[in-house]
Amino acid sequence: MKMTFYGQFVAGEDQESIQPLIQHNRAFGVGSILDYGVEEDLSPEEAERQEMESCTSAAEKEGSGTSKRERQYQAHRAFGDRRDGVFSARTYFYANEAKCDSHMETFLRCIEASGEASDDGFSAIKLTALGRPQFLLQFSDVLTKWRQFFHQMAAEQGKAGLAAVDTRLEVAVLQESVAKMGIASRTEIENWFTTETLGVSGTLDLLDWSSLIDSRTELSKHLVVPNMQTGQLEPLLSRFTEEEELQMTRMLQRMDILAKKAAEAGVRLMVDAEQTYFQPAISRLTLEMQRRFNVEKPLIFGTYQCYLKDAYDNVTLDVQLARREGWCFGAKLVRGAYMAQERARAVEIGYEDPINPTYEATSAMYHRCLDYVLEELMHNTKAEVMVASHNEDTVRFTLRRMEELGLHPADRQVSFGQLLGMCDQISFPLGQAGFPVYKYVPYGPVMEVLPYLSRRALENSGILMGGQRQRQLLWQELMRRLRTGGLFHHPA
Repeated sequence: MKMTFYGQFVAGEDQESIQPLIQHNRAFGVGSILDYGVEEDLSPEEAERQEMESCTSAAEKEGSGTSKRERQYQAHRAFGDRRDGVFSARTYFYANEAKCDSHMETFLRCIEASGEASDDGFSAIKLTALGRPQFLLQFSDVLTKWRQFFHQMAAEQGKAGLAAVDTRLEVAVLQESVAKMGIASRTEIENWFTTETLGVSGTLDLLDWSSLIDSRTELSKHLVVPNMQTGQLEPLLSRFTEEEELQMTRMLQRMDILAKKAAEAGVRLMVDAEQTYFQPAISRLTLEMQRRFNVEKPLIFGTYQCYLKDAYDNVTLDVQLARREGWCFGAKLVRGAYMAQERARAVEIGYEDPINPTYEATSAMYHRCLDYVLEELMHNTKAEVMVASHNEDTVRFTLRRMEELGLHPADRQVSFGQLLGMCDQISFPLGQAGFPVYKYVPYGPVMEVLPYLSRRALENSGILMGGQRQRQLLWQELMRRLRTGGLFHHPA
């Protein structure tokens, strides 16, 4: 394994044994994103059991109003084995709080190793490793319904034809709409929408609206929206038990510990994207960390999956929020890792497929999002983006737009990322040409990284075609060197 498959995709067993590879890559201008690649090799039955237990334990709380059987059914439909159809992303399962602490310690070791390996490294984390997924699920539901409520009121005010970021609601009309709900007195409602919180324009946009879901606002205590089917008011977030409140607090504390460690080590922290039913909460919590830590430069990077139909809306909203609040925008753009699973879930539960219909549509979305961010970099010298792609056309698009917009590699605002052992024909020429480029570098004992290696073996045909392309280029280079007499090459 070490001489073949493991040696191709994994850097070594521990932080010491990976150093030669890291130093070798650095000699060619290629940095590292370290990741301890150990995963639990659970059976599908055990994985589904843990997911259902995580999702259904809330059914025991007093006043739930939902039977345990019904909640188990909902859990099965919402989760099952979250690894199904997922080949390029790790899945964490919630066992207990001690396990979450163990995952945090693993991330801390990766941050330390990344800081020791270079002055500008990255480390990646997943929020589902740091707490009970049910919290992310419920909070995502809150944020999604809150945004839908905004669009509903925009439609009532005749503004639905505008883009979300351009839509502005009249505060006076909004106060009247909320007053009809009967959730508070008119005086209280007027205090929610004041010039102190919304400015002096007399209107509010989606960014203003989203900011109202915050522990600092009184409105957060009255989160209700009308159910479009029943016409009844429903709470956005059901009441948590005391233990669940503690679990949420611990998750936020773990995130804070990791961000502070990254700041101390000089390491940028990437928060990976996950399934759509978790992602609104993950994105919101990432934004909260960016507000605190992206003061002088981007330390926390969010991830945008461009195979999603709403990717462009999400990117533009976050860029404008960073611009409005004065913190530094940092992003990683990927195509996405959960397509088959997301589509199957949409069919089973009965909602619109969130994925772009074709690969070409996803590529167009990727380039649209990237182009928007690159234009932002022209005016904001502190913002950064990582183009995490194995697609040669996307890399060429990025290089062409950088040249057209006057973005220089030396400014290090635009970086590139690929997996270790894949697409070296992209990574190393970029590094030699002076562009910031990074390899995602997994490490860990052979037998404990087998789940990771199995995913690499099951990668889609496009990646395998990339391997054929790499072999073709290597053969062409070998022939060229034989013809010119320059068989051996050394980095400058």
